[in-house]
Amino acid sequence: MRRTDREIGDLSEIAGVLRRCDTIRLGIADAKAPYVVPVSFGYELQGGRIAVYFHGALAGRKAELLQERPLVCVEADLCHGFVENGHGGLTCDFESVIGYGTAELLEGEEKRHGLELLLEHCGVPHYQCTPEVTAVTAVYRIVLDTVTGKRRFENRS
Repeated sequence: MRRTDREIGDLSEIAGVLRRCDTIRLGIADAKAPYVVPVSFGYELQGGRIAVYFHGALAGRKAELLQERPLVCVEADLCHGFVENGHGGLTCDFESVIGYGTAELLEGEEKRHGLELLLEHCGVPHYQCTPEVTAVTAVYRIVLDTVTGKRRFENRS
């Protein structure tokens, strides 16, 4: 990271950025070009690492690419507005997270747990999906092998 003074090094602070985000973007490799898709998500800390959960259809481009190339990039960000940079221009006050891991299709109890975390993060913690809906829903977990956070805030003093 070029601007190490803006790095978020503490895992709980990185998780805090995720907590405040409502969408993450998945970067998935495709033979022709990168494929980036926004997804709703849930997350948890697991043994000193962040595990991100998301859902989708059992078929389609995302499902096919994840089966072929499960190594993914996860990106999340918050824009807090634009401020003058003191050098005649503008800059964004932001927080962001980028991580890498392998997407794993879940079944059984792990799938149920992932759905619960996703629903909780999306603000509907007590919602119960029907068995018919759950049966046609893919739930994935990505344990982030590497993750970095970065922020830039205006000097407000």
